[in-house]
Amino acid sequence: EERLIDAYLEHRSSVKAMLLDKVLSSPPAFFERLVLDLLLAMGYGGSVSNAGLVSGSPGDCGIDGIIKEDELGLGKIYIQAKRYTDKKVGRPDLQQFVGAMENVQKGVFITTSAFSGTAIAYIEKQQKSIVLINGEDLCDLLVTHGVGVSTLKNFSTYRIDTDYFSEE
Repeated sequence: EERLIDAYLEHRSSVKAMLLDKVLSSPPAFFERLVLDLLLAMGYGGSVSNAGLVSGSPGDCGIDGIIKEDELGLGKIYIQAKRYTDKKVGRPDLQQFVGAMENVQKGVFITTSAFSGTAIAYIEKQQKSIVLINGEDLCDLLVTHGVGVSTLKNFSTYRIDTDYFSEE
């Protein structure tokens, strides 16, 4: 059983690494759509029709996507997606994102790389609810929610049901 778990974890790690390579080689507009698809797959936007909108473009003022939490769009989640390889997302990127969140209290900032310590400290002091997702967490969420991957085979493990064999 331990060998199966170890093999599964190794396989999952390998798939996540290949997934990150694929994401990094995709166009920026595709990455923004992928991020939106992930959040919708996670249940954000609920059953609202057209819950997600990719708004990213040059000069987007730090907002790449919007998720409507209700039919009228009164509740919104702003999304920022940065596709970096080695560069960490710094405090200035987050300051721009927070500044663009006028009248919006929820945001998700996703990167394929990582966040600097000063960026994390800055977000921890914000009154707005902002979630930071780094490349490792992004790939884990993509695999968990089946975005950009497909299931090839499911395996079950078994144990003896000792209650079934008990004498009573």
